[in-house]
Amino acid sequence: MKLYCDLHIHSCLSPCGDALMTPNNIAGMAYIKQLDVIAVCDHNTARNLPAVQAAADRLGVLLLPGMELTTREEAHMLCYFRDVRTCLAFGEAIYAHLPAIPNREAYFGRQQVMNAQDEEIDVEERLLISALDLSFESCAARIHEAGGLCVPAHINRGANGALQALGFLPQNVHYDALEIALSAPMPAVALPRCPLLVSSDAHDLENMLERTFFIEARERSVEAVFEAISGRC
Repeated sequence: MKLYCDLHIHSCLSPCGDALMTPNNIAGMAYIKQLDVIAVCDHNTARNLPAVQAAADRLGVLLLPGMELTTREEAHMLCYFRDVRTCLAFGEAIYAHLPAIPNREAYFGRQQVMNAQDEEIDVEERLLISALDLSFESCAARIHEAGGLCVPAHINRGANGALQALGFLPQNVHYDALEIALSAPMPAVALPRCPLLVSSDAHDLENMLERTFFIEARERSVEAVFEAISGRC
């Protein structure tokens, strides 16, 4: 069956995320846009996922738990997990590799941890968009060791896409899928044969996808979505 999805959304916990990107607003916009599946992938953290899960469950929207890692080389890498608990545990392990650089709230924005009522319960003081002390290859290996899916983000766009940050896609890494940005041209390079994802990378509500991108899954469930995009290259 076709499941319409947006698998790269940032909440107000990401320093670049708009203050209106609260768990309930994200789930509500997904419901209004009739999306079947969303993935909230904040930078180097999963701390808003419990609240997003509660909001999505109330509205009948599937949540694929995720994060967006920044590798040592400044490449962005999405990772997806089957459940929030596993993603939270992975996020805690990753946090140990995030440099202790304080967030400059006036410049980068407030990094808000929310509860299921969209109330601020904590503020992350460490700058979440900093690069981890883990290489591209190491990040991919750790994702797979934790049972997750490794998906290099917007590979053809900006300084944080792998093709510009690294100059190539390493051949010694197992990719489950690749995310491409439709807003940027694709370089004339050979890509591994694996699923290609198109997402919004939304930092504000209006930029979340409409019903434009879908995946084929055996049923409407998180497990089926996980299986559908795990086309290990």
